[in-house]
Amino acid sequence: MADTVTFTLNDKNVTVPKGWTVMQAAKQAQVDIPHFCWHPGLSVAGVCRFCMVHVQGARKLEIACNLQATEGMIVRTDTPEVKEAHKWGLEFHLINHPLDCPVCDQAGECGLQDFYMQVGKYKSQMTRPKVLKPKAVDLGPRLILDTERCILCSRCVRFEEEVTKTGALGIFDRGDRAIIGTYGEEKIEHNYQENLVDVCPVGAFTSKKFRFKQRVWFLQEKSSICPGCSTGCKIKVHARTDRRTYYRVKPEIDETVNGFWMCDKGRDTIAHLNREHRLPQSQMRIDGKKQTVPTAQALESLRRAIETAGAEETALLVSAHYTVEEYEAFFHYFCDQLGVTKVYQWRAETEDRDSFDGILLRGDENPNTAGLRAAMRRVKGRTVPIKNEIATCVSKKPKVVVALCPEVPFTSPWFQEDLKQLAGISHVSLWTCRYEATEVAGITSWIPMKGFAEKTGHFLNYEGAKRELQEAFPSATAEALSVVEAVQQMAAIATITTETATL
Repeated sequence: MADTVTFTLNDKNVTVPKGWTVMQAAKQAQVDIPHFCWHPGLSVAGVCRFCMVHVQGARKLEIACNLQATEGMIVRTDTPEVKEAHKWGLEFHLINHPLDCPVCDQAGECGLQDFYMQVGKYKSQMTRPKVLKPKAVDLGPRLILDTERCILCSRCVRFEEEVTKTGALGIFDRGDRAIIGTYGEEKIEHNYQENLVDVCPVGAFTSKKFRFKQRVWFLQEKSSICPGCSTGCKIKVHARTDRRTYYRVKPEIDETVNGFWMCDKGRDTIAHLNREHRLPQSQMRIDGKKQTVPTAQALESLRRAIETAGAEETALLVSAHYTVEEYEAFFHYFCDQLGVTKVYQWRAETEDRDSFDGILLRGDENPNTAGLRAAMRRVKGRTVPIKNEIATCVSKKPKVVVALCPEVPFTSPWFQEDLKQLAGISHVSLWTCRYEATEVAGITSWIPMKGFAEKTGHFLNYEGAKRELQEAFPSATAEALSVVEAVQQMAAIATITTETATL
């Protein structure tokens, strides 16, 4: 029995797995069919009646989202009859929709706008006044709902029923008075609220954090990996490079790991990358006072401290927030070339690594635990248990500590308390992007580092799968370095110093 079917779509032969719908086949064949209620990550509802197509031999037009492709069928999306159906479908969706595009956050990425330009462009024949519905309804810590904009596609209702299984939303009343809402005065409280913003095709749901912050056509987007936990969701980071400002994170489709979704915690992984939270330049404590210095000076000071103390009195304290490539460069220089053997993990003392919310969020709030373990296994010659070792590091009384600090603040609320444990060590060099690291006494130097969205490389997620940071934004702070770049600079300084000494 054949596992595929072949049919004709706009004179093009299309072969798809048996059981696929015409809508799925059209997406694969890059044939555009206007739609609102269909979403590849949700069940078929067929309520918008917008994705009409013509099937040869059928008595009437069919909706593509619920039409199973069959062997030999002939489908067209471009006949005059289909185009007229699309126009009238859009007309009915716009009957009560407010004309507030200039102030709507969805402007620029709105299905109604896009389809109006694609299949609309006609004079409306609706003369009755629009039905007014509740606006700016507070539905939760992260959500605002404008029910006037809602076209009742039911994507949000299906998301609540099928993905989070919370069933928090429903459609109430009938006809043109029907609205989306929660039951009673309840709020949506789960960790996947902003997916409702993503699935909404018209801007009825908006994010409180992004609302009125930026127009989408000014934003650039680049592919990266969420650093909020060990799942390794594929994401798009949205920023304005001319302002060196990050605005939002959205999921990028990756059916092997996160599918179409991401958690709200993951969306909070960019605020620390903006300039107001960043360490802008290298600093050193000189005569008891913090001073801004060239990065070369801070790295040279660290090199001299290691040379004076010796490799045996030097320790590396490493968090699992950096790429595999950065660990390779870091350990190659400090362990293979300089001979440092004391290597310790920097993690949360109270983490519950095995917890899982059943959707995406994991208790291991480090994106590259597996990558760090592999790198440490190479330099230590044995498998290391996953645990916080900052107290062990301090107990060994090293004279020099080089620390790769945890990057994302919400994954390390204990950050400053841990830093205080290092205060008694002679030379502590923190490699970090976080300005708050400078607020702790007893640290010798601070090197500004790039954040996850500002570098390429890869993490290994909880399964050991390779998760690539594919594209890099220019850093929000011009002097920030990746670990690879910092190590290269340090090695170059050492070479220059050695060559100078031999002259």
